[in-house]
Amino acid sequence: MQSNKHLLLFLFLLLIGVVSGLAQEDKIISLPIKAAKDTIVAPLFPSPVEKDTILNDSTQIATANGESPLLLDKIKYKAKDSIILSQKNQKIYLYNEAEIYYQDTELKAGIIIMDYVNNEVYAGRMKDTLGVYSQLPYFKQGDQVVIPDSIRFNFDTQKALIFNSRTEQQAGAGQLGNDAMKVYAEITKKENDSVYFMSEARITTAEDTINPDYYIRVRKAKLVPGKKVIAGLSNIYIADVPTPIGLPFAYFPLSVGRTAGLLMPSIGNDPNRGYFLQNGGYYLPIGDNLDIELTGDFYTNGSWGIRSRSNYVKRYKYSGSINLRYENLVTSQKGFSDFSRSSNYNIQISHSQDQKASPNSRFSASVNLGSSQYFQNALGRVSSGNLLRNNLSSSISYSKTFPAYPSVNASITATHSQNTSPGSTDDGKDNIQMTLPTFQASMERIFPFAKRDGIKKGVFQNINLQYDVNARYSLTTNDEDFLKAEMFDNGRFGARHRIPLATNFKLLKYLSVSMGGNYEDIWTLETFNQRFEEAEEPTQRGTVVRDTIKGFDRYNSYNFSASIGTTLYGTFRFGDDKKVQAIRHVMRPSLSYGYAPSFDQFYDEYIGENGEVVQFSRFEGTLNGAPRLGKSNSISFSLANTLEAKVRDKDSTVIEPKKVPILSNLNISTGYNLEADSLKLSPLSLNGGTTILNNKMSINFSAGLDPYAIDNNGRRINTFNIDNGGSLLRLTRANVNIGYRIDSEMFRKKEEDEEEDKNEEEAGQFDYSAQDDLNNPFERVDEYGNREYDEDTRRDQDIDNPVYASKIPWDFNLAYSATYNNSTRQNEFGSHSLMVRGNIQLSPRWKIGGSTGYDFKGKGFTLTQLNISRKLGSFNMRFNWTPFGQYKRWDFFIGITSDILKDLKWENRSQPPRR
Repeated sequence: MQSNKHLLLFLFLLLIGVVSGLAQEDKIISLPIKAAKDTIVAPLFPSPVEKDTILNDSTQIATANGESPLLLDKIKYKAKDSIILSQKNQKIYLYNEAEIYYQDTELKAGIIIMDYVNNEVYAGRMKDTLGVYSQLPYFKQGDQVVIPDSIRFNFDTQKALIFNSRTEQQAGAGQLGNDAMKVYAEITKKENDSVYFMSEARITTAEDTINPDYYIRVRKAKLVPGKKVIAGLSNIYIADVPTPIGLPFAYFPLSVGRTAGLLMPSIGNDPNRGYFLQNGGYYLPIGDNLDIELTGDFYTNGSWGIRSRSNYVKRYKYSGSINLRYENLVTSQKGFSDFSRSSNYNIQISHSQDQKASPNSRFSASVNLGSSQYFQNALGRVSSGNLLRNNLSSSISYSKTFPAYPSVNASITATHSQNTSPGSTDDGKDNIQMTLPTFQASMERIFPFAKRDGIKKGVFQNINLQYDVNARYSLTTNDEDFLKAEMFDNGRFGARHRIPLATNFKLLKYLSVSMGGNYEDIWTLETFNQRFEEAEEPTQRGTVVRDTIKGFDRYNSYNFSASIGTTLYGTFRFGDDKKVQAIRHVMRPSLSYGYAPSFDQFYDEYIGENGEVVQFSRFEGTLNGAPRLGKSNSISFSLANTLEAKVRDKDSTVIEPKKVPILSNLNISTGYNLEADSLKLSPLSLNGGTTILNNKMSINFSAGLDPYAIDNNGRRINTFNIDNGGSLLRLTRANVNIGYRIDSEMFRKKEEDEEEDKNEEEAGQFDYSAQDDLNNPFERVDEYGNREYDEDTRRDQDIDNPVYASKIPWDFNLAYSATYNNSTRQNEFGSHSLMVRGNIQLSPRWKIGGSTGYDFKGKGFTLTQLNISRKLGSFNMRFNWTPFGQYKRWDFFIGITSDILKDLKWENRSQPPRR
């Protein structure tokens, strides 16, 4: 009963509460609670439709604890879809093409979340309905760019945590593209502007950073942008397959520009000298204008070599290089019979002056001197061109122009010429010729009887003269005496002064006449007297003794010459309707006369062994020789010919005919000696040349024809060959050179022209529908219904489509040379050879080339080479092979193309036989 009372009381109170609540629903009841100001002040953001918003500096934003953030500049941000402010989370959310800019920091991503209290930002990718990620974050601070999957960055500390980052570091002198180092790391911690720590990084120079053909896997690394990468345990992966090539630690330089550092040597084995370290050394830049590279080789049998290379440049002034090489060569081992020791050296200097540096003076140098067998016996790899080199030459010169009238050009030059062919001299030594130095000066041509700027007419006004001088000190030495005092033992000095005098004029309107003379004055510092000494014993023969007379001496000489010539034109016409419309023949005959007296006053006599009188000149053996003995009085004749045809062009729209050369030149010359008592006629000389097959083949030839016969001993006799039972002229020598070159571009152009003509003939005859255009991807129909040919598209398709084998680039060169000698009825070929060279591009990455030849006289092949190269993405592979001959050898190379990691390579080669 008591419980029922309590239940009724509870129900009554509940009913009263419900009715009171309904009665007060629309009323506002003030609560006795005092209002307090919130400590979080949100920035005033615009509506989401605005794209650009600027978050002001730290004086306008306060943190929850009342501390000011460390923002030093305004933050500018925008997004394509929406910008959402969450006051509860104290964050700003930016969606789709979101961007944030703060000082030198730039961040772009699909999604960006910015914590404006802690001044941190997070950026990541966007994921579409198919689960595909797009809009990878792009983070740039200063010059450093990182493209990760996601990034967390603090504006205050400038630290960042980056996931799956991709960055590109330039190295060297600002190389771009394939010479840039790409770095991918799963986790990267940005400590500050100059230090990044990476975990599980991949370093490569491949263009494809997603699936590189090779990379260096680094477990842990420290990256200093623009300077270096210091890595821990590292090894190379090729096509994602690990290789045993690895290092416990590694160092990758990333310095932009020239930086001092070690040059890593290559390791190998030479069957003649043992194991070696090659091309190791140090590189040192000195300022902005000079660098030095020191490298060396070391072999386990004791051979070694050292090289120095230096480049220098001064903008708008000069540039050049200096290469010095020295090698100590040891063959075999001590105690063996074939043991030998020798040395090799080579000096190469190049210097060129900028034309802007000094318009009136110039200094240049090109030096290449050294041991005669340097390239044949040099350590390391030597190109085939250097192996075949049979001459080393050098020249150092300084020239200056004095522009005042009459202007004078002066120069001083030191030269060097060295024959490196074995057995090039009678004593088996290789001669070295040097001039130390040569001084040369020449005055411009002056016309003493005419005004300087006036028109010159007649004989007297065209009289002109010049002056030039050539003085030199010359010597001949050999390898043994070179750079020693003995090299100057046979030095000679001589100077030649020359004054040519000439004039020219027209005769009978069509004849060109020129006349002139030449005066020479020869100086020397020593002469040679000769005498005959009888033998002391009757059974012995006497000798001619030459005595050297020191002191200045000179002689002079002169001569006179005149010539007359004209030009004759002849045209044979066949009609404008003929394919060959005309043939034009141009002849230039010339008749010359020359006279020089005999200078007997400079000759002496001595009585020889058999009592005969022997004439000699004290100037014999001097640098410029002795003056002429015997008078010269001769006439010479020459005839130059050119022959060409006028051919109607295949294109009917071309009015003018084409000029096709039949003979580019055909020259004939001979002479007649008025003073000779016999053999007055000189041999007839003939030479010419032409090009055929649309200038693809060049032909050059020459011949010598003698009108006189020879006796049984091969000496010319004063009897015409035709009177001796022979032909009118006797062939004494002949030479022919034929060169032929074709390549794929010639045939491609021909096919394109034929296809173009075919399309022009078909245009307008047929009406193509749009369906025809779909059937052929290389053809399209214009708005008038005419077919158009998309040549660019087809050419691009041909490159990738292996079916079009005719589009493979190739070139072919053929050279034939023959020299015939018959001056003494020997009837033999002095040289007779056929040379072939060609290249073929099998694909954009494969290239094969080769060269060979056959010597018909020596009955053997000339230097034969085969070259194969292949581009393997980031690698280059090449194989060079000389299968037989004196320089039989091969070498193989595969290595990374980029200069940054060029030391990652493998090469092997055979050793050429030592000479």
